[in-house]
Amino acid sequence: MKLAMLNRARSTGAKNTAAPADGSYALECRGLAKRFGAVPAVQELDLTVAKGQIVALLGPSGCGKTTTLRLIAGFDRPDAGAMRISGRVACDQQGTFLPPESRRVGMVFQEGALFPHLTVWQNVAYGLPQSQGRAERVQEVLGLVGLAALGHRMPHELSGGQQQRVALARALAPQPELLLLDEPFSNLDPSLRQQVRHDVREILRASNSTAIFVTHDQDEALSMGDVVGVMNQGRIEQLDSPEELFHHPATRFVAEFIGMADFIPGSLDGSRLLTEAGSVPWPQAAPGGPVDVMVRPDCLDCVPAPKGQGVITDREFRGAFYLYRVALPSGSTVRCLLSHTDEFPVGAAVTVSLRHGHDLRPFVQGIALAR
Repeated sequence: MKLAMLNRARSTGAKNTAAPADGSYALECRGLAKRFGAVPAVQELDLTVAKGQIVALLGPSGCGKTTTLRLIAGFDRPDAGAMRISGRVACDQQGTFLPPESRRVGMVFQEGALFPHLTVWQNVAYGLPQSQGRAERVQEVLGLVGLAALGHRMPHELSGGQQQRVALARALAPQPELLLLDEPFSNLDPSLRQQVRHDVREILRASNSTAIFVTHDQDEALSMGDVVGVMNQGRIEQLDSPEELFHHPATRFVAEFIGMADFIPGSLDGSRLLTEAGSVPWPQAAPGGPVDVMVRPDCLDCVPAPKGQGVITDREFRGAFYLYRVALPSGSTVRCLLSHTDEFPVGAAVTVSLRHGHDLRPFVQGIALAR
């Protein structure tokens, strides 16, 4: 039963954009698989990317994100599956395998990988053929990334954010069909990361690039991706818009990986979903018996009350907010995110309730029930 439910969750959760009018995608992967010895790195991976779309692949270390990029780039040969890039077969089970240089795929690595002995201009020009229009193209992409006046600089004379923009310009210069970015902001200071990723997103938009961006940082994935895929054990567990992933995770793994999520016991009485923090209408038919119900800290109110059903066990000051941990009668603990003006002591009795406009999401055996 659990396997069948998980397969349904993957098929319904792994949404994609509608097929383009001409039937082509920038990327189509079907059943990709790759093993390293006895370790399955990628398993039965399906992914389609529309032209002009930014897809973020998110997941814990070892889930197969970077291996997926290497398969798309052609650095590794898959053990199974097929792939098309802009309608052209890149690999299949009949033995077709295009080498990286024939795929028209650009790559931006974690550390940028600039040539230290070449100027910014020479780095960007490196992958372009010696032909008329080469200098104009270099200057065009340097202008796109905001470095038109720095072509004479050496890489060590640039900041970390500028170096990443040079790497992006170099990848964009040959006008690739698909751009791959492997955790390109991981080496930047936290104060710089947010600005650089905003700049990169704007550059990708301005150039109408199709991109796949890999990260283990959920904030980056949610802010960068038109579509976000959460990977687990070599598979895409759910592929959806950032909003849909956060509010309607298909599996418990996705719920716990995206944002903060707590689970409390609940039950379905045929018309409502009942929990100790409140209830919501539930008109759909559902299996009887207990369910696990997801709540997020921003979904809950927490108000001091002598006869409240909860007790504050811990609190964290987060500047504009307090994050409270509250023990409930069932033995479950939930987190409540409140304004910094709502300052309550540890040990206080509180009433925990669902905020107006928020919902509850029940899970059975780790799979979300469809509503």
